[in-house]
Amino acid sequence: MWHPLRLAEDFATADLLTKGRTVFGVGRGYHSREVETFGAPIIDQNANRELFEEQVEILFKSFNSESFSHKGKHYTLPPEVPYRGYQLKELTLVPRPVNRPVECWQPVVSASARGLDFMVRHNIKGAVGGGAATMQGGPIQAYKDAAARAGKEWKLGENLMVGVHGYIGKTREEAVRRLVPLYEEHVKMFAPLGFVPGLTPDQIAAVARRGNWDAAGVPKVEHFMGLGSWFAGTPDDLVVHLKGIEEKYPGMEHINFSSPLTTPKDIMLEQFQVVAEEVMPHFRGSSVHAAAAKMTRRIIPGRGRQPANPGSMSTR
Repeated sequence: MWHPLRLAEDFATADLLTKGRTVFGVGRGYHSREVETFGAPIIDQNANRELFEEQVEILFKSFNSESFSHKGKHYTLPPEVPYRGYQLKELTLVPRPVNRPVECWQPVVSASARGLDFMVRHNIKGAVGGGAATMQGGPIQAYKDAAARAGKEWKLGENLMVGVHGYIGKTREEAVRRLVPLYEEHVKMFAPLGFVPGLTPDQIAAVARRGNWDAAGVPKVEHFMGLGSWFAGTPDDLVVHLKGIEEKYPGMEHINFSSPLTTPKDIMLEQFQVVAEEVMPHFRGSSVHAAAAKMTRRIIPGRGRQPANPGSMSTR
């Protein structure tokens, strides 16, 4: 929906302003009323992917090349516009990102061979949703297979992360109790969009009406905890959960452990603090993580201890 050069410039600006702490990500979109309204295809999936792939090609050329040109189906760069008696042959992105080559992530949804081959070709890392499909290794094994087709011997899970929604409590019972209302708000938003797997049309209709969940048999959060996409428990329980993922996927270095939508900010900060202090030290580079956890603590008068820089957790 954006011109790729405009997007590249905006990312480079953000990267400079944050001194190289911005991570780039791409995705093909999924809302037809958004994508089609902006003049790009999404109903025609083949046309969507064709346009997306050419745009990403341009993005990486602009990020990582001192100067470049491009001629494809949708874009000719520089444009063939005469100017003062000459025609420009190459472009240079201004400004350029701090860290090059640019690290890039992309959601893995359909895990099609074409999509995964494209990601591997451009060294795009993949973010995989949690759940039964992930735990069975479908998209994770497919990504490794795509790397092998490109002559790259990656470990299972290398250059991938999996996502887990969760809540950490003093006991598992407390964590489940506090997670339930957050889970229900999450389902209200995402089930009608098709992002709560396994729900029947009647269950989605019940969610949209905001009532009669039990009568329609809408799965409770414990169901998705059993599939591995949601978590509720103590810090020690989370360590065990993540160690199981680490053992199964030895190349994986990142976990996207996130608070569900509508989680209040103060609870998010508490959750990240617990992760930093009580979970991350159990993984590789534990001394570094322990030091980082101490650095995030500060005292705010009248409010007690608060994390200074909460963020996503990495098991690197």
